[in-house]
Amino acid sequence: MQVIEKVTQMQSLASRWWREGLSIGFVPTMGALHEGHLSLVREARKHHDRVVVSIFVNPLQFGPKEDYSRYPRTFEQDKVLLEREGVDVLFYPSVEELYPEGFETYVIVEKLPEHLCGLSRPGHFRGVTTVVAKLFHIVMPHEAYFGKKDYQQYRIIERMVKDLNMPVRITPMPIVREADGLAMSSRNRYLTPAEREKALVLFRTLQLAEELIQKGEREALVLTEKLKTFITTEVPEARIDYVSFVDALTLEDVSHLQGHVLLALAVFIGSTRLIDNREFVIED
Repeated sequence: MQVIEKVTQMQSLASRWWREGLSIGFVPTMGALHEGHLSLVREARKHHDRVVVSIFVNPLQFGPKEDYSRYPRTFEQDKVLLEREGVDVLFYPSVEELYPEGFETYVIVEKLPEHLCGLSRPGHFRGVTTVVAKLFHIVMPHEAYFGKKDYQQYRIIERMVKDLNMPVRITPMPIVREADGLAMSSRNRYLTPAEREKALVLFRTLQLAEELIQKGEREALVLTEKLKTFITTEVPEARIDYVSFVDALTLEDVSHLQGHVLLALAVFIGSTRLIDNREFVIED
C-alpha cells in the first residue's frame, strides 16, 4: 500500500489509472477506523481495480466548541488495517495541503443541511461538502462509498454530485453495529464503560419505534413523544438533540408516516454526541 500526502502526486496517479482504463473505488474517512469503515473498503475492493482510502480530520466541519482537537487520531493502527484489506493508496494530506494559505472557496448545498444535524451544527455540512468535493477532484473516483449512519451526509453528498454533474457514483452502505446493537462510530471511543452501556438507549429507541409502527401507529408527533419519554426514562441524564421522523429523500419533517421515512436520533451521552437512524417503508 502506498501512502500519499501530496495532492499533485495523488492526482497524477489517479490520472494514470484513468488513462490505463482502471476503475477507482474511494472511501473518504477521518480515520480512527472501525468495522463500519472496513465494510466500505471491502465493497470497494470487490468492484474496482484500484481502491483509495483517505484519512483527513477536516477542521472545516467542526464548530468552535466541538471536538476537533481531541478527535481520535490513530494513523499507524489505521494503516495496518488498510494494508490488510488490500487498499492500494492511503491518501493522507495535511491541513495545509488541502487548505493552503488564502483558501476561500466553499461548496454549499442549500436545503438539505437545514434539517437534523444541520440545525445544531451550523456550518458543519459546508465543511463536509467542501472537503468531499476537493477529494473527488483529487482522487477522481468512479465510485465513492458512504455509511448510512451519517444518513444526512450521504444525502447531501448525493445531491452535490448530481447538481454539479460530478462523474462519480455515490453508493450508500448499511450501518454496521456492535453485537449489542450500538452503531459503530469513531466517537464511541470517548465513552466510559458506564456511558457505553447507556448509549444502547439509541438502538433500543429504534427498536421501540419499529414495534410501535408495526402495531399501526403512523402519527409522527405521537411516536416522537413516546420515543423521547423512553430515552429520558431509561437514561435520565441523556440530552436529546433531536428525535425526528423525516422524508428519507428531502429530510423534511413528516407529520404522518407514509412511503420512505427516516427516523433519525441525536443524543448526548455524557459529553459525547451520538447519532443513529432507521429507515421505514410504509405503504398502508
